[in-house]
Amino acid sequence: MADYTKPLPMPDPLTKTFWDSVKAHAMQLQKCGDCQKFIYYPRAVCPYCGSRNLAWKPVSGRGKLYGFTINMGKHPSTAPFSADAPYVIALVELDEGPRLMTNLVGIDPDPTKIKVGMDVVVHYDDVTEQISLAKFKPV
Repeated sequence: MADYTKPLPMPDPLTKTFWDSVKAHAMQLQKCGDCQKFIYYPRAVCPYCGSRNLAWKPVSGRGKLYGFTINMGKHPSTAPFSADAPYVIALVELDEGPRLMTNLVGIDPDPTKIKVGMDVVVHYDDVTEQISLAKFKPV
């Protein structure tokens, strides 16, 4: 963990609960108390109904692969991740509804093996003492 050199999220008062829940390996997202929809990314106001009646609720960590791309190259804008190429950048739709941009791990970065709609589950990657990242792997 000590030698992790890639960019890290910087939790703020609005996102701290999310990052704390990922660090605890028990992901939570905001849920609107009025329209009952889960929300991602954390916000002060529900994007569906405008309510400020938001609370943090546990989510299953299960979902489906909504889309993906395989990063094969080395571009200056992604230099910290170049050593990992090829790797899968994924959009996962959680069972609760929200979609998260993440990485798909635990599978070869081969487009013949990765299928949109495949079942995935969260995989917590403890990258530092303070930060864990929510990645996903096939079920």
